[in-house]
Amino acid sequence: MTAPLNWNRDGYDWPHRDASRFITASGLRWHVQIMGEGPPLLLVHGTGAATHSWRGLAPLLAKQFTLVAPDLPGHGFTTTPANQGASLSGMARSLRGLLDVLAIEPYGVVGHSAGAALLARMCLDGLLQPRCFISLNGALLPLRGLPGQVFLPMARLLVLNPLVPWLFAWRAGDKTALQRLIDSTGSKLDAQGQTFYARLVANPTHVAGVLKMMANWDLRPLQRDLSHLSVPTTLVVARNDRTLPPDEALRIRALLPSARLVVLRGVGHLAHEEQPSTVAQLIVDACKK
Repeated sequence: MTAPLNWNRDGYDWPHRDASRFITASGLRWHVQIMGEGPPLLLVHGTGAATHSWRGLAPLLAKQFTLVAPDLPGHGFTTTPANQGASLSGMARSLRGLLDVLAIEPYGVVGHSAGAALLARMCLDGLLQPRCFISLNGALLPLRGLPGQVFLPMARLLVLNPLVPWLFAWRAGDKTALQRLIDSTGSKLDAQGQTFYARLVANPTHVAGVLKMMANWDLRPLQRDLSHLSVPTTLVVARNDRTLPPDEALRIRALLPSARLVVLRGVGHLAHEEQPSTVAQLIVDACKK
């Protein structure tokens, strides 16, 4: 039995802790941060991350928006759902349930990596009707070639083994291994960012939640439906992204020719953590159009 992250112990210095609250919705206990004033802006992090990833971006956006930033199910301080709830459509319904409990209807939505796929699914399913959608290095399409053939079956195999999360967490205690993991994104993080990612990946419950999400997500239906996305969309792509090749944006643009494409130089997959000021301005501009 793995112990989840403990808010008093593991969240004592969490970024913007004073904006945190715990909400029960869709059968889960959510950790969500709400801060700022203005139209509601929903921020959804990517696989393996949590609300800490918005630490630099949030104060900048809070000057013009009311930010709503949850830890996704199975991530950070939010509890883990059953298998069905860990699917893309399952998480979409659960997040809608959280917004209903909060009585918040987002004016705009921002998703990083897998978070962008979740928001796109919600928009397509009529669960969200925002005025703007910003995808930050969005993982909107299935992987191509051999990785695409191996990724999903391998994730499903790993999640069946209860020892795997412990093994991942044990390896995360090796600072060299963690640094290689961060370097593989093409990003350079500050010491604070590295500290919080280390805390997350050292927890077997968080790792198990991430693996469950990976094992239950299937992006093929999203690829099929993406051309029907009618929300004004901005695709932000990082030139140094090693997690998702930047040319994936061209595949997305083929399905969404009306989407605006913005390319950032000198940053990787975690661009919003490396250049929060630049990304904040992009978001503000996109939601003003």
